Amino acid sequence: MLGFRKITVAVLALAAMLAAPLHAQERDLPYWAALRYDEVRMRVGPSEEYPIEWVYKRKGLPVKVVRVREGWRLVEDPEGTQGWIASSQLNPDRGVMVKGTGLADVRADASPTAALKWRAEPGVVATLLRCRAAWCEVDIAGRKGWTARDRLWGTEDLPGDE
Repeated sequence: MLGFRKITVAVLALAAMLAAPLHAQERDLPYWAALRYDEVRMRVGPSEEYPIEWVYKRKGLPVKVVRVREGWRLVEDPEGTQGWIASSQLNPDRGVMVKGTGLADVRADASPTAALKWRAEPGVVATLLRCRAAWCEVDIAGRKGWTARDRLWGTEDLPGDE
């Protein structure tokens, strides 16, 4: 009887592990992701047999996933370029990128009158922690602060975001 219980527990654990990736496949589109590694290849089609179109060298760069095909994701980058990236190369944690011209203020709280902590250049990537109305809290290389939402690419609420 004890052996049967161990087998049942093992089967249930295996089913739970397999269900998580399946759930990720069932997300509504589009949704946000970020590049998982310092170097990620974008291809013209959903297979390693397709030519590489672009090589990204920006870990954490946010991308918008617009289509899913087996283990591949059709993504759009901040410049509007689309191509296929293997799902294993993407991190489901949301990243953002500072956009616009000039430096973006990073403040102590979600207010234009909050203390200025530092300024970030356009192109800086960060982890998105949360947003409140017109402000988002970000983590830039371990430093946390609030930036105006309209200065960040990757904050739009999308149907597939959890």
